[in-house]
Amino acid sequence: MSLNDVSKWHKRMSVVYAFGVWSMIASYAFFKYTGRYDDAPVLKGKPEDQQEEEDENTVVYKTPHSKTVIIYKKDFVPYTTRIYNFIKSFSGEPGTGDK
Repeated sequence: MSLNDVSKWHKRMSVVYAFGVWSMIASYAFFKYTGRYDDAPVLKGKPEDQQEEEDENTVVYKTPHSKTVIIYKKDFVPYTTRIYNFIKSFSGEPGTGDK
């Protein structure tokens, strides 16, 4: 690789880097101008007032910033358990299918 090629490569990467930086600055300015970085709007109802039905197949993870609800199927078996049982079936030990 000659010195001229290194110089061209350096200039091209500088342009790519500058484009990335300026697009980040422009995105921040756009979101700040449109108000998308402002505080979240106030909800019309208190979350404590809204009752959810408790189900044994429902798991709720609450954090200060988010709430995640996972609903499992009735006879759900995780993939890790399925793979473990499949590999276990190749061993000589009696398993759930050998009884």
